[in-house]
Amino acid sequence: MILEEPLSRATIGRVLRRNNLRPHLSEYWCIPPKEDADFVAHMEDMLEVYQRPYDPRYPLWCMDEKPFQLLGEGREPLPMRPGDIAKYDSDYKRNGTVSIFCFIQPHTGRIEHAVEPTRTAVDWAEKIRFLVDEVEPEAEKIVLVMDNLNTHNIASLYKVFPPEEARRIARKLEVHYTPKHGSWLDIAEIGINIMTRECLDRRIQGIDELSNELKSWNDAYNENPSPINWKFTADNSRIKLKSLYPDIDKFRKERDARRYQKNPKDVLA
Repeated sequence: MILEEPLSRATIGRVLRRNNLRPHLSEYWCIPPKEDADFVAHMEDMLEVYQRPYDPRYPLWCMDEKPFQLLGEGREPLPMRPGDIAKYDSDYKRNGTVSIFCFIQPHTGRIEHAVEPTRTAVDWAEKIRFLVDEVEPEAEKIVLVMDNLNTHNIASLYKVFPPEEARRIARKLEVHYTPKHGSWLDIAEIGINIMTRECLDRRIQGIDELSNELKSWNDAYNENPSPINWKFTADNSRIKLKSLYPDIDKFRKERDARRYQKNPKDVLA
């Protein structure tokens, strides 16, 4: 159908309001697939880990990485003065990107971080050795939750350290991966949000400045950290995310159909 006259703005507005549509708004969301057994298996494994009580012999740590854009001022800011706030010009200079590693211990809220100019297997392996040897040297085994980034695996240790050292570090880890499309299940994202809100929500022009600012913030934060009260459990997921769970009957019927195709007599018997 071709309209002879264009719709007015008022008419379009009424249609959008009537159907509760807001085309001017959008958000990014990591949407998991439907009926995905692999997603469910990884999710329930992680949720079970989150329900374990705190044990200093087996501390739980979650890790994630955040790219950060270094930005310099295009023009000199106007400083604050009596009766007026500081002013920053909208013009800025791009000074490259860096990678921020964030480790958070959910039971205590403690955060550890590192700033690196690159995000490689070497960087990840070095941070894991730091976690094992410097952060939790007394732990019998560290329970580590992280996403499926290609550098986040035991193989990266063997790219960086001699095999004896790589194996020593690996033996100290109990690794649990978030499901694909399920990085929102990683508590380290909460740590990154805290870090971003309290320290990174502004222009920082160089890696040295960023490292100093984050260290000062992290030291102050760890003086009185806030434990993460994670309430989402497997029981919740089986209700709220029911569409993600496979149809058990469907898989059994598919199995029986294949058996019938191979040998109808045996199935009927």
